[in-house]
Amino acid sequence: MIRRIIAAGAASLALAAPAGAQSMSGMNMPGMTMPSTKAPSESTKAVPAKAARASTKGRRGTRSRNAHRNVKHSGSAPIATHPMPGMNPNAMNMSDGQSMPGMAMPSSGAPATPGAAPMHDMGHGQMQGSMGGTTMVAAPSGTDLPAGSAPPPMPPVNHYADRTYGHDAMEHGRSVMMRDEGGQLYHQVMFNLAEFQAHEGRNGYRWDGEAWIGGDRDRLVVKSEGEGTFHEGVDSAELQALYSRAVGPYFNLQAGIRHDFQPKPSRTYATLGFEGLAPFQFETEGAVFLSEKGDVLGRLEGWYDERLTQHLVLQPRVEFNLSAQNVPEDRYGSGLVDAELGLRLRYEIRREFAPYVGVSWQRKAGRTADYARADGKDTGGPSFVAGMRFWF
Repeated sequence: MIRRIIAAGAASLALAAPAGAQSMSGMNMPGMTMPSTKAPSESTKAVPAKAARASTKGRRGTRSRNAHRNVKHSGSAPIATHPMPGMNPNAMNMSDGQSMPGMAMPSSGAPATPGAAPMHDMGHGQMQGSMGGTTMVAAPSGTDLPAGSAPPPMPPVNHYADRTYGHDAMEHGRSVMMRDEGGQLYHQVMFNLAEFQAHEGRNGYRWDGEAWIGGDRDRLVVKSEGEGTFHEGVDSAELQALYSRAVGPYFNLQAGIRHDFQPKPSRTYATLGFEGLAPFQFETEGAVFLSEKGDVLGRLEGWYDERLTQHLVLQPRVEFNLSAQNVPEDRYGSGLVDAELGLRLRYEIRREFAPYVGVSWQRKAGRTADYARADGKDTGGPSFVAGMRFWF
């Protein structure tokens, strides 16, 4: 019985021994020291031939039963691969600070191979490795190259067609294109106000319009405005001729002359002003006038188009006229000369043609009102207006 037990144990040891030694000599992974092959220990030496023959003679069934019994008691499946000598296959943990038994992993701060840079110090395009004792280092490239003193490359040409057809030929073609697409002359005539005014006790009329011709930046502008009373003639009338220069995407700076035909005596003024689109879509105009006698006047006006529908537009409007001094011959007083507040509702049959109705309130102020009372004239008040806004 004792002999059978010894023979079965020897057979189990013989099955666990490596069938063929796998050697990794001649292969050296960077940063890893492979254990040297040692002679098998006493526990793994082959059993005597006599015991082996005794164990295999007519006892194959016993060996199978013993192997099945060993697997059942151990609770794990037999290992199919043979471990390297000195390595525990069930204890392979590669986390930081640990290494596989029998292998020395390099620390993060020291090079894995003498003379090689650590992994974290390698730049783009650099990689160092070792195979069979040969060290390979990739050449630096890109940002890993040292700084030099060579001139920078020439910037790309904006007009690629110049490379084929020449700069002079393409410059002529571009000038023709700009003239056809953006360098043309434009013109417009617009009357923002052309209306009948129904005052209490007397009726009148008023106009306010401008015409211009030019391009996107430079224009010649002609403005005119005035008012009068039926059966009494024109109360005021002026004409301005201005040079307009775009100073931004929304505003124009204007300079020129203004001539007043009424009231008498007529006056001529040097004019400096602006017009443009203020934030929130407010149309604005302003100007300062200097007469040949040294009188200084000012004007500021603005309006806003509130589109109620695609055709119905409500336009609030405000205008102030000012004077820097008293001008008795022109019946102007210093400060605020007069003010006008209006609200007009127009219907755009077409964008170029829109009748409107509304209300307007005008009032002379200060010394100007005193001059009007002395002359027996009205100082202002509310009025009903109806007119036409058109442009072409």
